Amino acid sequence: MIKRIIVALDSDSDTQVATRHATEIAHRTGARITGLAVVDTQSIDSSARGGGIGSFYYAEKLKSKLTEESREAARSLIARFEKYMDKQDVEHVESVEEGVPFERIIEDLKYHDLLVIGKDPHFFYAHPKKETHTLARVVKNTISPTLIVGNSYHEVKNVVVAYDGSASAARSVQSLVQLRPFGDDISISLLNVYHGDSNESKLLLELLSKYLTAHGFESKSRSMEGRKPDEEIIKYATEMKADLIVAGAHAVSAIKRMAFGSTTSALLNDCDTPLFVDC
Repeated sequence: MIKRIIVALDSDSDTQVATRHATEIAHRTGARITGLAVVDTQSIDSSARGGGIGSFYYAEKLKSKLTEESREAARSLIARFEKYMDKQDVEHVESVEEGVPFERIIEDLKYHDLLVIGKDPHFFYAHPKKETHTLARVVKNTISPTLIVGNSYHEVKNVVVAYDGSASAARSVQSLVQLRPFGDDISISLLNVYHGDSNESKLLLELLSKYLTAHGFESKSRSMEGRKPDEEIIKYATEMKADLIVAGAHAVSAIKRMAFGSTTSALLNDCDTPLFVDC
């Protein structure tokens, strides 16, 4: 059961979508939501660092300026979040922390059940377009399921489970049906993209379907042969008008060569549908 949710607050528009998803889940489960803003001291230090004689003074001045700008941006994000949440009849708390964003998020996740975060978070508030790789690092090290959202909100009713039989994919499905963040009234479609043995693909989906049935969820299955799972998953999700894709976080290799499986990376980069993953 979900009792505590973290929303990672960022200046991008997907933070508003993340907050709305978290609110809907909290209404359904009675969970408390934590709005977390992190001042990225690592990126500040890196940007302020200079070289040469006499540069130390100017580096410290720049560091002080970037830190204050980031703190002000964090306070603004918290105020906006708090104003929205005060109207939602949901228990909520707010937190501003300083450090390396993914480390602060992971530490707080030890005491939460779910993370909701935008697809392209930039916690260097003073330079909001700077790539910080926060999402990849969070998912690589996370200990809880994560809902990754884009710039538009849709109520989750149609769910596609992209299942490859990996431990990560299995944990994602388990989190979906055991925590029930989207309730019981969802339509689930199972997909396995295989290359080679169709019988093995069908067996995987049969076993998964029986597991879902045991938890009270009906599903339909499709085995699909192909060499590019990401393209087939996106095509199938579009066909099914999916509001959510469930997948493993570490199925093949790496998002931006860092943390996710290559299929999961493509789902983030090339698909607007929210993604539900577990480690």
